[in-house]
Amino acid sequence: MFSYDIIQKFNETEILIYKYIIANQDKIPFMTIRELANALNVSTSTILRFCNKTDCNNYSELKKKINENIKEISNIAPQSDLQVLLHYFQGTNTSAFENKIKQGVKIIQDAEMVVFVGSGSSGTLARYGSRYFSNLGKFSMGLEDPYYPVIDIGEKKVALLVLSVSGETKTIVDLIKEFQACNSKILSITNQPNSTIAKMSDWNISYNMNMQRVNGGFNATSQVPVLFLMEVLARRLKHNRNSLLLDK
Repeated sequence: MFSYDIIQKFNETEILIYKYIIANQDKIPFMTIRELANALNVSTSTILRFCNKTDCNNYSELKKKINENIKEISNIAPQSDLQVLLHYFQGTNTSAFENKIKQGVKIIQDAEMVVFVGSGSSGTLARYGSRYFSNLGKFSMGLEDPYYPVIDIGEKKVALLVLSVSGETKTIVDLIKEFQACNSKILSITNQPNSTIAKMSDWNISYNMNMQRVNGGFNATSQVPVLFLMEVLARRLKHNRNSLLLDK
């Protein structure tokens, strides 16, 4: 409805109107021009100028276009890949999921530092996870190379958070053994709950997406759930820490 060319012509006030309309599309068809103007603290003439910039002769025409846009969007069937993700996220809205997350947060909370590790695309996500956790106040580091020499962690309480789609990467399995020998806690996010890495972990959560291989075997399985799970863990951890500070 609002093309790139049209949006580029908006001034600061019109951008505010545009954002309000996008956020309240379902309400606009039932609002009078005065009600919209009051909600935005602008004049009705400002709303009319906005209508003209969107190729509408008046406010009624703008509302008609918004109504048509709502109907058009509602008739668009979700693509198969979107349906899979929607199904996954619907499954996270349960008490069982929250309890699982709480268990992982408790392990991380008790650790002095978190080490993220992954190989290939999971290694890139490990670096993101470590930065995200550090941003929210938990000292973390990311290892993209499972062969990276691990320093003697001694008495330091470390939580190793492993990212692996297959859960069977031998180099990662060997690295887990090194950390286990130092009494580190092992957490993992894998695609399958019955993989070797999942079974070796003190805590595992799996996202069970369809495995996809492209271009001769390269992994193309969606990693959206991995990003979601890392951010959920980090945010719950920050929430717990803030609650403890308030209690004091």
